[in-house]
Amino acid sequence: MRPGFNPYVPRPIDLPTEVPLDPDADLAALDEAKIFAAPADPALWPAWRERLTAWRADARRRLDYGGRHYDEVPGDCLTVCLAWLWDETLYDHERGEFTVDAFLDGAERDFGGFDGVVLWHAYPVIGLDDRNQFDFYRDVPELPDVVRAFQARGVRVFVDYNPWDTGTRREAVSDEEAVAAVVSALGVDGVFLDTLKEGAGKLRAALPPHAVLAGESRVPLARVEDHAMSWAQWFADSDVPGVLRAKWFERRHVLHHTRRWHRGHLDELHSAWLNGTGILVWESVFGVWVGWSERDRSLLRAMRRVHRGHAAWLRSEDWTPLADHAGGQVYASRWVHDGAPLWTVANRGGDVDGPWLVTDPAAGFVDLLTGEPLAVTPVEGGKVAVGGALAAGGIAAVAVGGSTGRQAAPGGDPGFPARAAVRAPVPAAPRVAVPEGMLALDGGRRDLLVRYRVRETGLYGEAPYVDEWKPLPPRLHSTGTLRRSVLLGRFAIAEREVTHGEYAAFLAATGYRPVRPERFTAGQGPADRPVTDVDLADARAYGAWAGLRLPTEDEWQAAAEAGLLRRTSPQVWELTESEHTDGRTRFVILKGGADFRAEGSDWYFDGGPRPPRSPPNC
Repeated sequence: MRPGFNPYVPRPIDLPTEVPLDPDADLAALDEAKIFAAPADPALWPAWRERLTAWRADARRRLDYGGRHYDEVPGDCLTVCLAWLWDETLYDHERGEFTVDAFLDGAERDFGGFDGVVLWHAYPVIGLDDRNQFDFYRDVPELPDVVRAFQARGVRVFVDYNPWDTGTRREAVSDEEAVAAVVSALGVDGVFLDTLKEGAGKLRAALPPHAVLAGESRVPLARVEDHAMSWAQWFADSDVPGVLRAKWFERRHVLHHTRRWHRGHLDELHSAWLNGTGILVWESVFGVWVGWSERDRSLLRAMRRVHRGHAAWLRSEDWTPLADHAGGQVYASRWVHDGAPLWTVANRGGDVDGPWLVTDPAAGFVDLLTGEPLAVTPVEGGKVAVGGALAAGGIAAVAVGGSTGRQAAPGGDPGFPARAAVRAPVPAAPRVAVPEGMLALDGGRRDLLVRYRVRETGLYGEAPYVDEWKPLPPRLHSTGTLRRSVLLGRFAIAEREVTHGEYAAFLAATGYRPVRPERFTAGQGPADRPVTDVDLADARAYGAWAGLRLPTEDEWQAAAEAGLLRRTSPQVWELTESEHTDGRTRFVILKGGADFRAEGSDWYFDGGPRPPRSPPNC
């Protein structure tokens, strides 16, 4: 750990940027901001807004900004889900089928629905073999149908581009051309740029105009022109809610707030609500579940009602942040569309029962989130105070007249719905005598030492970085050590791996057909070489036919440390029976390593031969 580094607080680069209020100050430094910090004193807010308006006009002039790209792409993609392609709510592992409708029905129930989905595909398993990032999409033959199923429900689909993937199989064309080919083949709506703030130049030119590029973190100001979306990841707000720089510059630019390791999402929900921008829902994080509380899901469901009915207001040029403040910690943005105002309101303090806004009189103020009329009280200067009861952390949407019908006020349990990945039951192996080619090992209590690389994946237990701001080296990618005391029964284990010849005999005897046939080559290689390109289900099917089963990771390690295993050259990863699931993600522990190693990035799956005590994060 670096001296002075605290992974639970924002880094200096993530902090909001102060706005100089001196009329003669140079505002160009604001070009690099993530969030414009708001002054603590409400008396300074009018001057602050004037400086933001001056910066915007100057920056657009300096860049000769036109915003033509936003006329080419569909708008209002405000809530996006980053979904692991094999999420158990999106893919039925037993039947081998994608379940898009069930996934979206659940999203509608839990979050109020999604406007878009990023189908995350390769990391953290890329590097297991020489397949590159594009192969991980191409290896799913029904994926174009999956994309069309999402789009038929009005959900836009994005693929992921990993620029750091340089150590696997190389394409015959450039990365830009390969990305464009995937976009065309799958018919998706855009590309998420993993680890990149921008993908301009060749990539933008290779894609059709309607395809959206979404940068990670702070999109450069010059690239707002042709990057219609970005992630507001690692954005720290000021105590008084500030303004997102990219959204202020281009009202149609959609940022998606996200803090993937946090158990509470109130800060980013409030910032998104007051800035009229989006949220990224990311519960399945690289193999571990980090779920949303009922309180946060309820707030997003309420926001979605306004997203669907009043999106035009949230991209309006007539936007006043910190508008019509009535005092305290209830803050509002005012949006005007076709002459009609809408206020998005957030309570950053405790329970309130009183005014939220002080504004001009009008007929019939209502909270669109509950459908309830609001209390209106005349105040000095010909204004009225508008408000009512608003729970701590609550939000509201104030409009003049109209109603969405009675709705329950957003709220609920803010507690984190923790769940751990647990090992699936181990099937029985009915053999009594030790079969030929297998060696027995006595049972008993064994203390096993496991060393592993600490990555952003699940392994033993739940999320590895609970409530951390941004895990960084040396904590990220460090070596973890775990001592596990396990009780093993007496077991026998094969000295060597199952061969293609042995698997071919199983296929001939049973007519077995794999659930995922697209990469299945078992029984087709040299008869004396270990079987590869099989899923866990394929290995289990062979074991059941032979009256055997796979060893658990503990049995494999104990046998390897006892010198019972002979590895064939070249070495390949060996499956174990240690499958874990948390109900959304599932993984299986591999052992032994392989001769193949992808070089060039810490994001790759650990390659090369591995000692018995070292599993990868799978």
